[in-house]
Amino acid sequence: MEYGWLSIIPPLLAILLAIKTRQVFLSLFLGIIAGWIIISDGNVLRGIELSVQSVVDVFKDAGNTRVIIFCALVGSLITLTQASGGVQGFVDLIQKRRIVTNRKRAAVFAYITGVLVFIESSISCLVTGTIFHPIFEKLKISREKLAYICDTTSSPVCILIPLNAWGAYVISLLEKENLSNPVSIFISTIPMNFYAILTVLFAAFIVFSFKDYGTMKKAEIRSKDFGKTIADGAVPMISQDVSSTKPKKNIPHRAVNMILPIAIMIIMMPVGLLITGNGDLTAGSGTTSVLWSVLSAIVTAGIISLAQQLLNLKEIMEFTLKGIAGLVPLSILMVLAFSIGDTCRALGTGEYVASVSENFLSVQFIAPIIFITSAFIAFSTGTSWGTFAIMIPIAVPTALFMDASLPLSIAAVLSGSVFGDHCSPISDTTIVSSMASACDHIDHVKTQIPYAVSMACGAAILFWIAGIM
Repeated sequence: MEYGWLSIIPPLLAILLAIKTRQVFLSLFLGIIAGWIIISDGNVLRGIELSVQSVVDVFKDAGNTRVIIFCALVGSLITLTQASGGVQGFVDLIQKRRIVTNRKRAAVFAYITGVLVFIESSISCLVTGTIFHPIFEKLKISREKLAYICDTTSSPVCILIPLNAWGAYVISLLEKENLSNPVSIFISTIPMNFYAILTVLFAAFIVFSFKDYGTMKKAEIRSKDFGKTIADGAVPMISQDVSSTKPKKNIPHRAVNMILPIAIMIIMMPVGLLITGNGDLTAGSGTTSVLWSVLSAIVTAGIISLAQQLLNLKEIMEFTLKGIAGLVPLSILMVLAFSIGDTCRALGTGEYVASVSENFLSVQFIAPIIFITSAFIAFSTGTSWGTFAIMIPIAVPTALFMDASLPLSIAAVLSGSVFGDHCSPISDTTIVSSMASACDHIDHVKTQIPYAVSMACGAAILFWIAGIM
């Protein structure tokens, strides 16, 4: 059954309510309920019943379950590296060697770290946030700024590099379109992926210049002038029990106790991709590799603590469970985000928006309209990968039929999807960025949107110019 314009109501309702009320959990669930009431032809009781079942069915997808478990286990890694003195040791090392001596240097090093960890978007957010959260707190840089850096150096960077799960996924979608050389086509989209390129370059400008504007400028003034790295009344995405865990008393603070587990986590990502892809890095499972990575890091942190007699086995388990408990809200949020995505797929939200856009296509406007359509779908559904799956089968035959540039059309899909995902409050990378920086989720969204929209406007103009040329 086709639901037409009704299909866009649930995601828009959830997003608008979340921004207006700051009650993200309630807003998402109300959006899910609205979707299933529509599917139930207005039967409220049946819609509520199906809404609850939709939340339960999230766990039928093994990939969803792995991501949810990963989100919970992130808390364990953070608490273990803090309790063993690893985080404090790293902060002490940086200060002793005067590597980061001011606010600008801290932001620059956070940006560089995020760009270098390009293997997986969630891992990039986690590593950058874990390392630099205590440093940003000490230097009174707003948590919104850290969340922006984490988010901007994750998916926009990952989509520009073929040697990760993002590249593998896009190439697999292109293969399904029976293109002769999908790898070379994907590589040819990279210089035309205007939003990703612009937003990464703009983030570099922000961290090197500290020339903020809009809501981010207000957050930075609050943090620098009044010492408040988080707004009054804000609710951090991560529990204070996790983000403020202190090292155990009377133990040495060693940077290696944080550096080694994080290094293991980064290394295990490509190893996991190779194993799950039977030797082919581009064919591996991203969700499996992410879960293996964080589990390996937690085990490493535990072994280090035992070997140095910093924590006993009972304490390791206590901090592990404490970390999981602190991120239960994040895991619940991920479940609701996945559920509303499934609801949108049941309603055909993406297909409806894509079909409407086809009525306005002409050769010179193909790329900008594909970009805008992909952005809207990704923003509404909170998933760039889901938008890739919807829009690539539309963009490829459209470009071939109308004799438009195929790499430009595909690049428009990738750019628009990453932009929508980048802004959406129900996106997994947006959520993980808020968590990794201990930032209020809606504050992160509000401060990031002006920057993202500015770059999206520039990207749309570039796609229009490229379409004409």
